[in-house]
Amino acid sequence: MKPRFRVTKRGDRDGMCYSKDSLTGERVSLETKDRAEAERILQHKNETLKNPGVNRKIGMVYLSAADPLYTTRTWKDVMDDIIKGKKGPTLVRYLTAAKDPAYQLIVKKLLVETVPEDLKGVLHAGGTATNVYLRRYQNHAFDMGWLHERILPKKKFPKVTHKEMRGITWDEHCRIIEREKNPERRDYYELCYCFGGSQSDVAYLDNHDIDRERRSFVYNRCKSDELAGTKIGPKAWAVIERRPKTGPLFPYLCTVREADRATEFKQRCDGLGITGVTLHSYRYGWAERSADVGYPERYAQRSLGQNSKIVHRAYAKKAQGELPSLEDYEAAKASGKILIIKHETEVPVNSSAPVA
Repeated sequence: MKPRFRVTKRGDRDGMCYSKDSLTGERVSLETKDRAEAERILQHKNETLKNPGVNRKIGMVYLSAADPLYTTRTWKDVMDDIIKGKKGPTLVRYLTAAKDPAYQLIVKKLLVETVPEDLKGVLHAGGTATNVYLRRYQNHAFDMGWLHERILPKKKFPKVTHKEMRGITWDEHCRIIEREKNPERRDYYELCYCFGGSQSDVAYLDNHDIDRERRSFVYNRCKSDELAGTKIGPKAWAVIERRPKTGPLFPYLCTVREADRATEFKQRCDGLGITGVTLHSYRYGWAERSADVGYPERYAQRSLGQNSKIVHRAYAKKAQGELPSLEDYEAAKASGKILIIKHETEVPVNSSAPVA
């Protein structure tokens, strides 16, 4: 039988070799100028059409020689390997993501046997989180050399669309505080509003993080290990004064799982008819308030721990007592003045200047 693929050349005799499909007429570069090498490549290509089952086994033998686990590695192995370098809340998120029922479609499937339709099936069965983590699993397998190419190209993944988030309003916060009877949880919500910290960062605040002489604080974020901190305003300081003077500020809440703290907050919101907010809305709310009053972005980045680690460490450790709190800044803005931060100088913290 006449071979389906044959070698052709374009231009002079030393030009690049191409594979020509006798059925479709398609030409594909073999990326070699050596005709003998090109002939060997097409010989194997034509052989695969005759005995695909046998040739697949032969191919597996070659792959096993380079990596003994190449032909036995499953997506479960990828999921287990990617979490080895994770810790803290990030580790928890990956462990939770791995429980997604959509992954049951491929969890036992061999990487070398996975086709694009398999990954599309997972995406169809899951949601936004499935989309996000499946990308990471495939990228990890590719980066580790367990896949010779990505099974589903990046452009073929559906666009990631996150749920719209908003900040909690002052009225909503007041209603929650008014109804909350547990002193520790009420103070916790108060500091979430004043500091704009993530729920875990605020729950884990310790007296070691607080400089009582300067009335300021600095801590390492749980998620990224970035440093965050500012001076403490009068409302937040009144809350801190009610908390224990040694150890964690919230001895019970720091032992509660993140998901449970979120559930408790949701129950309170449901009871008050408040919708569209979560504990993370305190962080959004703080950012929105800071933007509304013109709080400089660099101040907000340092307060929230959202800046580069090198710059933030220098500012947070050396100037944590000089960075004005959002409360002070709001009050100064309302009175027609604006607080000026002076770092690496002897200018007093409370220096101010009229608004231009």
